[in-house]
Amino acid sequence: MKILVPFKRVPDTASMASFAQGEGCQWVINPFDEIAIEEALRIRERGAATEVLAATIATPAAEEQLRSALAMGVDRALRVDDARALDPYAVARILAALVHHENPGLVILGKQAVDDDANQVGQMLAGLLGWPQATFVSKIEFFEGGKQARCTRETDGGLEVIAVRLPAVITTDLRLNEPRYVSLPGLMKARRRPIEVMDCKQLGAQVQPRTVVLSSLPASRRSAGIRVESVEELVDRLRQHDKVL
Repeated sequence: MKILVPFKRVPDTASMASFAQGEGCQWVINPFDEIAIEEALRIRERGAATEVLAATIATPAAEEQLRSALAMGVDRALRVDDARALDPYAVARILAALVHHENPGLVILGKQAVDDDANQVGQMLAGLLGWPQATFVSKIEFFEGGKQARCTRETDGGLEVIAVRLPAVITTDLRLNEPRYVSLPGLMKARRRPIEVMDCKQLGAQVQPRTVVLSSLPASRRSAGIRVESVEELVDRLRQHDKVL
């Protein structure tokens, strides 16, 4: 079984650089997608998969993140060359074309990207493909000879266990695993490995984004909190100062 792991290149949320300008910020694999890569590698190591393909839709600037995926242990790295600001539906359509081109038995990706928090690509991709889907997954087990996956997913009401027949789309949650450390020797070896490049025309995907990002602004800093001595003082401040009561 081949596993396709699409990922997004995002600004590192640990840095304080301006997200709007992207100046001086570090770029990384989306953390939820990194969890997806790790899980695909573990599935391969258990003998349930034969190949792991990591793919991203981006400009050549994403080569560093593709090298990181190779250093983690993926078998192939592929970049769909596209410099446009793509909305989730456009991304899902390109990924659907990539799925038809690569014919994987399973697609695993992060439940959302930490830059836009859209949480839409996995669901849209499953809909376009007509495949079963399991979202917010914190545990994956295979049964029936690898033809089905039992997924534990996190919901507001607790844990839900569902079974999906492969091929399927699975989106990962934080508690699924802890991604492995990428060593410097691994990165050096990854620099010598090839990165495949395709474009939408080669995939047969005619995609036009339907939404436009007008602006992006960093979050405003919150004022420091204060300590009150009693419930009465708290209620009085909420009523008189903050005008919320």
